[in-house]
Amino acid sequence: MGNARLRLMSGPWETPEPGEAAPAPRTSGPAPATQTLSCPSCGGTIELKAAGYTVTVVCQYCASVLDVANPDVRIIKEYHEAAAQLAIPLGTRGTLKGVEWEAIGYLQKSEDGFTWEEYLLFNPYHGYRWLVTDGRGWSFGTMLTRLPQTTSFGKGLVLDGRSYSHFADGRAKVDYVLGEFYWRVRVDDNVRTADYVRPNWMLSWEGSGAEDSWTLSELLKAGEVKREFGAGLSAGMFSGLPPMPHQPSPYAGALKPALAFAAIAIVALFVLTMMFGGSQRAVTETVTIEPDRPGRSITVGPITLTRRQAVTIAAQAPALDNAWVDLDYSLVDRATQESFDAYGLAERYSGYDSDGSWTEGSRTAATKMAMLPAGTYDLLVDAEAHNWTGQMREVQVQVTVNRGARFWSNLILAMLFVIIPVGIMLWRHLKFENARLAESDRGAAPEDLFASLGGD
Repeated sequence: MGNARLRLMSGPWETPEPGEAAPAPRTSGPAPATQTLSCPSCGGTIELKAAGYTVTVVCQYCASVLDVANPDVRIIKEYHEAAAQLAIPLGTRGTLKGVEWEAIGYLQKSEDGFTWEEYLLFNPYHGYRWLVTDGRGWSFGTMLTRLPQTTSFGKGLVLDGRSYSHFADGRAKVDYVLGEFYWRVRVDDNVRTADYVRPNWMLSWEGSGAEDSWTLSELLKAGEVKREFGAGLSAGMFSGLPPMPHQPSPYAGALKPALAFAAIAIVALFVLTMMFGGSQRAVTETVTIEPDRPGRSITVGPITLTRRQAVTIAAQAPALDNAWVDLDYSLVDRATQESFDAYGLAERYSGYDSDGSWTEGSRTAATKMAMLPAGTYDLLVDAEAHNWTGQMREVQVQVTVNRGARFWSNLILAMLFVIIPVGIMLWRHLKFENARLAESDRGAAPEDLFASLGGD
């Protein structure tokens, strides 16, 4: 959608004329009374909800723009067109942030073909707020009376100790207006804009040349506006559209502790493998075998295991070349005659071809037997050698039995069980952030993808 984004505008679009007071929240005293007047264009009756504050009102019957700042109501622009069907009809009341608000004005705006809607809310004791939607969710905007500060890096802003990242600049235009407003607003009015975001919050600037204004908007929970302002709202956060600029990643909250847990778990697994996976030599024997002849059997032992532990059998044939040795092992408990069987293979091949010399295989074969019961064992070794090119006359094989073993494959498997779920969560988070940042001026910059993990 290019530079399309949710704009949270505060107005005013034009500085009030002399004698027209800017609206301010009322903190005491009686609420302002409503006032009725007749539209000079169509004769329809218009009720002003914020009489005394309202500067312009758009007739709900013919959409003509009226100046009500002076006693003699005059037409600013005459339209004679039907009013739009609004998701929140003007006059609807709802409670947000513990305050009851009434929708008194409606703006439809656009920027580079992207359209959104803004509802002006009014409460006589709390002033004005904005309710904004672009079809993906709702935001509640408050006009600021203080200025944000530029960060030391110059790429964002700071307000009340919280940092906001620059998202996009643009120019917004009014496409449709209805209801009453505290400044002069007309169709085709336009302002320069800039948005700065952090999860759940957007800080928006607008400049009309005569005045700058700032709005701080908070993303509302899904369903909150529908619950408070009635049915018929189509906007929602789960409409299949790209994320909003200030919409937090649904994975960010769980991802940060998950990454920390994964790092701790991997370190712990490695330490445990090193601590408890060490080996200690028990016994060594050497057997000489003639290739392509009947094999030989030897007994290696005794091998004493004082506790339940693994055993590593290492076979090494230093002179092996273009031949292989098959090794069948049987570790037999002297007391119970229980046998634990395993297999080993040492093989080594070499030669020359068009690419030069080559080698393949290993003269050493390590066989690991996991968690054997404590006891005294004998290792029965059946060894048989075979020539590949028929040149070796005999092969010497050294068989060493070690108490203990390190199962690196188990460590890798355990690490995968830890990493894969976190990796999937991280991939989904990055995919979400990539879609969100794609609408910004910078696009999905790599340094911004992980920025949301720093917290709300």
